[in-house]
Amino acid sequence: MGFLQFHAGVPLIADVGFLCQMKCGLKYESFALPFSFRYKSRAMTGKKVIAICQLGGIFKTLCDGSLSYNGGEAHAIDIDEDSKYNDFYMEVAEMFNCIHNSISIKYFLPGNRKTLITISNDKDLQRMIKFHENSSSIDVYIMMEEVVAPDVSNMPASRSSRTTLSEAGILADATPCVLDADMDEISQHALIDSTFDVPDDLADVDEHIVNVNQHMDIASEIPLSITLPLPGSSEEKHMKAAQQWQNNITGVGQRFNSVNDFRDALRKYSIAHQFAFKYKKNDSHRVTVRCKADGCPWRIHASRLSTTQLICIKKMNPTHTCGGSIVTTGHQATRSWVAGVIKEKLKVSPNYKPKDIVTDIKEQYGVQLNYFQAWRGKEIAKEQLQGSYKEAYGQLPYFCEQIMETNPGSLATFTTKDDSSFHRLFVSFHASLYGFQQGCRPLLFLGSVPLKSKYQGTLLAATAPDGDDDVFPVAFAVVDTVSDDNWHWFLQQLKAALTTCHGLTIVADREKGLKESISDVFQDDGVYHAYCLRFLSEQLIMDLKGQFSHEVKRLIVDDFYAAAYAPRPEGFQKCIESIKSISLEAYNWVIESEPMHWANAFFLGARYNHMTSNFGEMFYSWASEAHELPITQMVDTIRGKIMELINHRRAASNHWLTRLTPFREERLEKESIKVCALQVFNSGPTGNKFEVRGDSIEVVDISNYDCSCKGWQLSGLPCCHAIAVIGCLGRDPFDYCARYFTCESYRLTYSESVHPIPSEDKPLQKDFSQAIVTVTPPPTRRPPGRPPTKKLGMVEANKRQLQCSRCKRTGHNKSTCKEFI
Repeated sequence: MGFLQFHAGVPLIADVGFLCQMKCGLKYESFALPFSFRYKSRAMTGKKVIAICQLGGIFKTLCDGSLSYNGGEAHAIDIDEDSKYNDFYMEVAEMFNCIHNSISIKYFLPGNRKTLITISNDKDLQRMIKFHENSSSIDVYIMMEEVVAPDVSNMPASRSSRTTLSEAGILADATPCVLDADMDEISQHALIDSTFDVPDDLADVDEHIVNVNQHMDIASEIPLSITLPLPGSSEEKHMKAAQQWQNNITGVGQRFNSVNDFRDALRKYSIAHQFAFKYKKNDSHRVTVRCKADGCPWRIHASRLSTTQLICIKKMNPTHTCGGSIVTTGHQATRSWVAGVIKEKLKVSPNYKPKDIVTDIKEQYGVQLNYFQAWRGKEIAKEQLQGSYKEAYGQLPYFCEQIMETNPGSLATFTTKDDSSFHRLFVSFHASLYGFQQGCRPLLFLGSVPLKSKYQGTLLAATAPDGDDDVFPVAFAVVDTVSDDNWHWFLQQLKAALTTCHGLTIVADREKGLKESISDVFQDDGVYHAYCLRFLSEQLIMDLKGQFSHEVKRLIVDDFYAAAYAPRPEGFQKCIESIKSISLEAYNWVIESEPMHWANAFFLGARYNHMTSNFGEMFYSWASEAHELPITQMVDTIRGKIMELINHRRAASNHWLTRLTPFREERLEKESIKVCALQVFNSGPTGNKFEVRGDSIEVVDISNYDCSCKGWQLSGLPCCHAIAVIGCLGRDPFDYCARYFTCESYRLTYSESVHPIPSEDKPLQKDFSQAIVTVTPPPTRRPPGRPPTKKLGMVEANKRQLQCSRCKRTGHNKSTCKEFI
């Protein structure tokens, strides 16, 4: 029986798929029905492969997640290595009496029965045979596609043409329909003779459909069909997301501003209408494109209008006879197209990941990208939003001029390599330099953090503690890599920016190059180099040989820190003797590590109990937040952070009513509480030295701001012994605090402002001095993908050492032991 069903007043062609299933005696449902066939594989060229086919089986999931296929009836097909996918596909469809485009072919990779691989072209077919060349059989599965009746009102107008009776067969063949009504409802809409029979051969389907259509009044244009999505399905969402592009191409005479605009419109048009195309001609003044499907007459040709840059469509055949093909790969999705699609979301979510881009593009537009297409598209979108990385390096000369012009007293300079590629950039704002020298202790921390920008690089920084022990940024640099030469250059620029360096203490790692650079640059300035205690302790554990438990290592590190904080030599010696009782090797390491650079008992400078160099973590976090920006924008972002920090702390300090900063005021109060348990005795006729008794006996020299406990000298605040003496003399303890901790000095630190840098276009070279310098990006670029997370040094540090079970020594095992040979 043949039937017609009306939808919204438009006659639809009978469901040939339904009729074929009725003839086969199978129940046609909307879910996927699997079939399979097996190839007896032979790797020899020219040999045929026997396909043992199974019909009607089902998949079951086993405990390990693999799939098992059971049931079905057997058939046989012969193919060889020269077989074409289309021929193979049609033979399978005819064998099961299935309609073209209603099935898909899948298989498992060898050793993996959890993921099915789809065959959709000749390469896929040959690749399947290649994968199984060493196997005795190949399991291949046929899945029935889910289909639905087409809604003529929703079909794209651009693929419409006046449908002839012969084209009606193509329509039915390309888009099989499911009749959702039951048999009673169908009979109410029957308009043809009930004696219509299903053809014995699918090759006769077109002829019978033509006969059916001869009973119909085809008076209107029916658009050629493509495989349409089910209502509410992901394919329907694809069309909704791309429907804004359905009219990007309207026909002959349409004009575009440039060839790129035409290509972009064409690409979006093809995605909206779900077909693939390929270029026949493609240059700066003409573009000719045809549908990628063989035999499809769809064509378009556009070329430049004479004496203009406009591109005009000159010829176009809008008719598709291929029925369209769902775009399942990203061949039509260029990087520029991806960038245009994701740009708005990237503006809101700067951390938009490539894998999420792949998922979103698939869900919204039905285009399957790979990771690198998404990554490159994101890079282009970032440049469109933020500006070009390459142009940012070219702007460096002008940018440095602008920094020093808008912030007088600042220092901003850069260097390039012999090939004009970027080498390093130093920046220190006047507000930072003035605040450090007027209000901060002469104490600087050096550190570095790697940048994950497009051209990588490293940020070097010098930070200082303000009067309330918060981070105060002094200077920073962007360099191509961490090296002794770059550190030496950074310190040279830092010295040039500071008016005086006398008495300065620099807390940094004990790296040989950095140690030599500090000594060389500040050799005549009375500058002290304090080693970072955290770096030393890590190096001690790494250099420690032999097997030690984590608990023992922790005890060694605790004693090492106690030795560093000990104010007097006898306390230091007591702590390292404790280390010696655990490991003589660790003891010798400590003695040879130059304690005069890290132990309070011997250090000649003033480090105010700041023992590690990782003080500027807040500043490094700013750089990490801005590392994806071009270099000039990254520096300007850091400038903005410094500007906000200074303004915020200045405003907060204006409300303080104490003489010292809040943190120092609290510390002084804690020391004052201990005074009640102390006794003070005048130790001499001059009245400057006093003996203070409590848990210990200490000597306080009030005129030299000195106490034998060393707490006053190390912290800059009077210790409890000094406060007891000051109280006996009727004086104010606040007068004996270092000036750096007063609110007045704190306000001086944040008294100057960092001014904005106007974002103007680069002027002509004659307008500024450094413009003759050309700066290009550095040669190193960040590779795509996730960077490695493991650090080699940590792996080596935690690597278990060999120990011989015979001689109990490390470095070898008993099989290579030479002790008992």
